[in-house]
This record gives sequence, C-alpha cells and structure tokens, in this order.
Amino acid sequence: MSKSRVSSTRHSSREPTPVVGDVIRFVGLSLGGGKADKACMAILEYYPKHHKVFLAKIFERIRTEDNISADLKIHEILEQYDGMIHTLALDTPWRLPHCLSCKLKCPGYEACGEDHIKWMWEYNKEHTAKKRPKKLFTPYTQRAVELHLATELEEPFLLSNAMGANAAPLLARAAFILRRLNIPTIEVFPKLSIWRIGLSLHVLKSQLRSHKHAAVGEESRRGILKELGEHNIAFVYDQDRRLMIENNHAFEAFICAMTAFLEYKGQNEVRPRGFPKSEDWVAFPKEKINWRF
Repeated sequence: MSKSRVSSTRHSSREPTPVVGDVIRFVGLSLGGGKADKACMAILEYYPKHHKVFLAKIFERIRTEDNISADLKIHEILEQYDGMIHTLALDTPWRLPHCLSCKLKCPGYEACGEDHIKWMWEYNKEHTAKKRPKKLFTPYTQRAVELHLATELEEPFLLSNAMGANAAPLLARAAFILRRLNIPTIEVFPKLSIWRIGLSLHVLKSQLRSHKHAAVGEESRRGILKELGEHNIAFVYDQDRRLMIENNHAFEAFICAMTAFLEYKGQNEVRPRGFPKSEDWVAFPKEKINWRF
C-alpha cells in the first residue's frame, strides 16, 4: 500500500509484534455499509509454540478519500498479508441466498424439491403453524441459518436477512471485495459470538446485551475486554483496548477475528444434523468454550 493510502487509515503506529515462533494469523473485518467510513479490521496472531494470542493491529475507520475507495484500501491491506492469513472472518454474508443463484428451472418454492427449500418448509410447519396471521418464509431474501438462529439457541438471535434492506448492501460490498481475493473466509454474527464468549468468561448478561448501546455500550465493551485480559485469553495493547471501547466497529472486528481463532481450535458449533448442505453457515462459539489452548 502506498504511503498516502496508509496515512489516511487510522491504525496502531507501534512496531509489529515480534515473531517468537511460527505465527497463525486471523483477520476480522467489520464492514460499515455501502459507502460508510466505519469499516474496521483486526489482525489477530496466535503463537502455538507459546500458546499466546495477540491483537497485533487494528485498522480503524477505513474510509474513501479522493479517488481511492475504502474497498480498495481493505483489499490492499489484506494483500499485504498475502499467503499469511489462515482465516478471514466477516460480519456479513457475501453470497446470495441459494434461490437467487440457482440455475434450475424454477417451479416456485411451493413445488421446489431442493434440500434447503424442503428444510424451510419443515421449519415453517414447526414454528409458524399456530401463528396468526401465518407468515411464510421468502427464500430469495432469507437463508436457513437466519431461521435457525432465531429459534434454536438458548435465546433468539435475530440475524438480518441476507437480502433484507439492512444486509443487502453489505453483502454486495463483501462480495465485491472478496472476488479478487483467495482467502478462506467465514461469516460471523458478532452479537452471538460476544454472547457465547462473554458467558464462558462469566460476564453479566446485561453487559453482553448492551455492547452496542449508545449510552452504556462503552462500559459494556470495557467489561468484556477486561475479562478477556484477566483470563489471559488474548493480549491487547492499552491503546487498542481504548480504541475498541470507543469504537464498536473496531470491537466487533476483534470479535470476528477471535471467532476465526476459535474455529481453528475446534471451539465453534458445527452445523446441526439435517441442516441443508447447500446453505451458508455462521461461525459462532460453543456454549462451553475450552480456553486451554
């Protein structure tokens, strides 16, 4: 990346964490919307030999300037680590719902025999049969994972529909950024990851529910980061901790990277039995995380 581009993106100015052994990198990316200047990226480094996790760097408020788009800046930051990223974790989907990319002749989803449609009909039968008025699913905006998270966990987790008004611009942006990259990528729902990580560290549920709240969000994020530090889960420099307390997008980028690390350690939930193989899945931690790396 050119000097002018780097200088326009806030990130830690300290020297990189020294390499004391083989390092495995995980990147979390929180996108801020189609043309917003809120995107943040966190670089997490794991040193297996020493069983240590470091937040190595945060890029905050990656923004468009002059004729250089924020999307290009994100792309070039990732290219700096070409071949050195184990997993990229995004807080948004980047693939269309299966129905929009299906090449088969469409009979309508009332008569479709595809696995994900049959799964959605079974889900609809089980969860909406007694509701009035009965609300039908829409497989061109929804995915099976959004329905699953809303009812099958310890609490309802309402993930925006992939092609809903809020998520569709993010999906388009993520797809555009990833089309030129060749990095293993997972989708993360930060709210759910924060919930599972926080509960495993005995953080109060009230804090976990309010991490984005305008009035008490900073205090909530401070408490979560405090527990991560006190349990020696990940080393975070003071300046980065302050940044994540002030900026929720930076905090969620870090949570995305942590979720990618937990995926590597086998501490994320697997797809439930019977979940359609053609459908996307969201990575999120197990209820009981084994933090012994």
